[in-house]
Amino acid sequence: MIGTPEPFDDAAGPPPPLPGCAEDAAGALKQMFVDLTQGARMARGQDPVKRPVFLKPHGVARGTLTVAEDLPAELRVGFLEAARTRPGGLEAWVRFSSDTVPGQPDLKTTLGVGLKLFGVPGPKLLEGYTEAGTQDLLLQNHDVFFVDTAQDMCEFTKAGVVDGNYDTYLAAHPITEQILDDMAKFEASVLTATYWGVLPYAFGPDRFVKYKLVPASCEPADPNATPPDEDPTYLGADLVHRLGAGPAAFDLLLQFRTDDEKMPLDMATVRWSESESVPVKVARLTLQQQDVTARGQAAYGENLSLNPWHGLAEHRPIGSISDVRRTVYLASAEQRRDVNGVPTAEPGPARPQLTPPPARDTRIVRAAVHPAIGVARVGDSMMDDFVLAPEVDDPPPLPVGSYKDVTGALKRQAARFRVYGYNAAGEPVAELTADNADLRWKVHVVNSKAAWYQFQIALDIPDAAQADPSNLRNPKIPADQRQDLLVIDPGPRWVRGRNRSDQPEYRFDTGTFMGKPVYLGELRTDDSGRLIFLGGRGVSASATGTPADTFANNDGWHDDVSDGPVTAEVSIDGRPIPVEPAWVVTAPPTYAPELTSVRTMYDLIWDAFVTEGRLPEPPQVSFTWDVLPVLRGLCGLQWVNKGLATQFGFDGREDLLARLGDLSDPSPVQRELRRQVWLAIRDYARDGMSPVPWPAVYGDAMNIPPQSVRQHVTLSALQYRLLKRWADGDFVNDYDPHAAQPATLDDVPFADQPATLDRAALSFCLADAFHPGCELTWPMRHTTMYTTPFRIRHRDPHKPAPTYGPTLTPDLALSFDGPLHAQAPGDLTRWMAVPWQTDTASCRAGYEYGSGLGPYDPYLPTFWPARVPNHVLAEEDYEVVLDTSRPLSDRLAAFQKRRAWLRWLPTPYLANINAMVRDFGKLGVVERRPGPTDDPRLPAELLVESEVSFPREPAPPADRNLVTVHVDLGADPVLGPAALASAVTMAEAPDEEVSAGFIDKVKRLRPSR
Repeated sequence: MIGTPEPFDDAAGPPPPLPGCAEDAAGALKQMFVDLTQGARMARGQDPVKRPVFLKPHGVARGTLTVAEDLPAELRVGFLEAARTRPGGLEAWVRFSSDTVPGQPDLKTTLGVGLKLFGVPGPKLLEGYTEAGTQDLLLQNHDVFFVDTAQDMCEFTKAGVVDGNYDTYLAAHPITEQILDDMAKFEASVLTATYWGVLPYAFGPDRFVKYKLVPASCEPADPNATPPDEDPTYLGADLVHRLGAGPAAFDLLLQFRTDDEKMPLDMATVRWSESESVPVKVARLTLQQQDVTARGQAAYGENLSLNPWHGLAEHRPIGSISDVRRTVYLASAEQRRDVNGVPTAEPGPARPQLTPPPARDTRIVRAAVHPAIGVARVGDSMMDDFVLAPEVDDPPPLPVGSYKDVTGALKRQAARFRVYGYNAAGEPVAELTADNADLRWKVHVVNSKAAWYQFQIALDIPDAAQADPSNLRNPKIPADQRQDLLVIDPGPRWVRGRNRSDQPEYRFDTGTFMGKPVYLGELRTDDSGRLIFLGGRGVSASATGTPADTFANNDGWHDDVSDGPVTAEVSIDGRPIPVEPAWVVTAPPTYAPELTSVRTMYDLIWDAFVTEGRLPEPPQVSFTWDVLPVLRGLCGLQWVNKGLATQFGFDGREDLLARLGDLSDPSPVQRELRRQVWLAIRDYARDGMSPVPWPAVYGDAMNIPPQSVRQHVTLSALQYRLLKRWADGDFVNDYDPHAAQPATLDDVPFADQPATLDRAALSFCLADAFHPGCELTWPMRHTTMYTTPFRIRHRDPHKPAPTYGPTLTPDLALSFDGPLHAQAPGDLTRWMAVPWQTDTASCRAGYEYGSGLGPYDPYLPTFWPARVPNHVLAEEDYEVVLDTSRPLSDRLAAFQKRRAWLRWLPTPYLANINAMVRDFGKLGVVERRPGPTDDPRLPAELLVESEVSFPREPAPPADRNLVTVHVDLGADPVLGPAALASAVTMAEAPDEEVSAGFIDKVKRLRPSR
């Protein structure tokens, strides 16, 4: 079959002169098909090199050609006689294909079938292959060819390949145009199509025939098969299904030439009438039940060379088109095989049926973006530097100073996204990058905080009934103007390619707040084409210049955090791949980037899906993965809170990390130790509102005075159950103190990389007090928010956003058509404080101290210390710790000392939260530093407040430490001053500086009756 190749790409210059079609049709066609078409593809890097025509394969199948023993004597010719006399018939390999390029759909393409029969004795016609034991037959699913002769074929091909204009030729040759139109027919399956040899062949010394293949039987159509208009490669999928379900068969028929005039030998457009000569059945081609995707089968079939001149003289091809096939097909096959490293000789015995060991399915049928939820963070640096969000569970610390630029400003944290391809079994096969796929990223982030509802309290807890109503923020803005004035929506942005950097088309800078442009970030790519998302620069402001006066609901204000969907368009070798999208969130900074909390956002979402039954509970408890993170979370907080340092810190009262050998021992010897640790974890039913159980972290219903068991946080139900099993000794001791954790994603086993990305991104986010929260808040624990675990459900962008009236009640929030279902850009961060800085500055520790209930601890409980430190080891104290010339008592005292992280900001509460808006990037970052090596009473590593960017003069008092006291009367214009003064006097904190005021952060509940 000579098909219709694409026009020659003349980017490298015009093609060389062709021989004349009348004088040397074979030479001209060889040049056009092999040199110009196949050669151009080779020059463009096609690997492996494919055939010039009928190059889109649908599959290769093994079969058998059998002939009845009583075949009439006059039909016992050539390969038919060989099949009749060979026990079991002739082995055959059959290639199904379309005359189109692999990236084009199957629908209405011309189908071809090539048969290579094995075990046919006798000399063959093709030079160099006379000793081969094969015989080839080529057919297509239309009964005539579209031109008559080799010269016609040459002129037609020149019109398209060289002149680039098939239309002019077709206008002058209406028969050719009509036949080409007729050839574009729908076929449901390659196994139900009828095929014709099109051109005549000799049949013995003086007879001529045309071949025909007619379906005899095959597996019925799959009623659940994907319709062809939805699956552009449906023919290959159908072949896999049908031959996987059972065998298929064709009858081989011969149509004899019975009229020299009506059945010409060199006019290929003329149909041989079957009423004049009825085709005669001579053989059966049976394709056995098989897996056509078996290892090596497709490659074997693609490497076969199919040529009608691979055959006996009794079956020599007839006509000028057949004559040029001899030259063109041979030259094409030899060039293709040479470049592909395949021997040019005909194969010997047919490839046997193999049962190879099970091989991993590497065909990519879908893809997914990871992490499923990526987290970027704001920073006030105006430079190009940034740090990447964690991509592994325990990344090594960055060099000291990595989080600030040369000016002392805080760098942004970028979220990097990758695409992984999966096979039909759901196993990751490969990461798809610019090296092996075409990736086009789309991101749409929005900030809609100011148009959403106030945060009062988490609306999914019983205590919401005691909180003030969640009314709309900025209620004076008319409903028909809220979208335009309050929602910062720059629209989507796209990026593709490698190493894309900051460019105008990649920036989210066209959204506005009250008519003022607000920058929400930008897109970039790395050297492999992975997406890098950078969020805003921490710019928060009031449209009217009014100072902030509350922790969460400052009307007229905006910030530049955001969130929204991350989608990718992916194709492999022109084949589009469906891709599961992801989500990106821009969050406030992390000032203690190495620390994770006791209950992370990953823990929270994991628990929600296990509780619902959509994820399994671990069959075994791993000390390393299920217990150790809780212990390390508790002890790690020693570097950001003085109370926790005294309790869980180095050589502290509950220094759990010093006893990991005992805690990882499942034997009865350590059962009491394990049990006491487990019993110290907060249990609401047992502990009520007591601040003593672990962790000493505020909860969703934190209030002064306390009114709810949710005054403090506890572990997730799943974490608690796993710890209970650990306490009972039902766990695996897989703890290895010397084991090196993967430093980068490349160190993680490939199969685990997607899940590692999902987990790492959320493990460095907090699920401490949703008050409202640090990065994200309480809706994240509702599985209605997700399509699959950890993957946010996207709302149809063409559907209008639902409205809920002036007040969002708990019933509305939790309703079936409420906001906890499909999400639109901006929907995750809208629940958070506006601006974020006022909430971050309000999330301190020890609020219960001096609350009228009697002192508990000026340092505990705390809110979000793993991201927002309370008390830190300052650099000047760290220097004393390292100074071996100092007395050890001084060094130990310096190590025990912790300074208020917010000491650089003014102490009056309202001044403090407004200063945070301006100076958030100047605060210190807690980073790992080497410790002293001369005395075991000091740790070998310490986490130290580094890179404070405030002017050193005037510095805060050397011993300044802040104790925060909430005073109910503090907001009263008449009684407030005296109440505040009294609170400071009664605080009983002689070594501390007291910050007293009415702090609405901790006054969320109306008094219970």
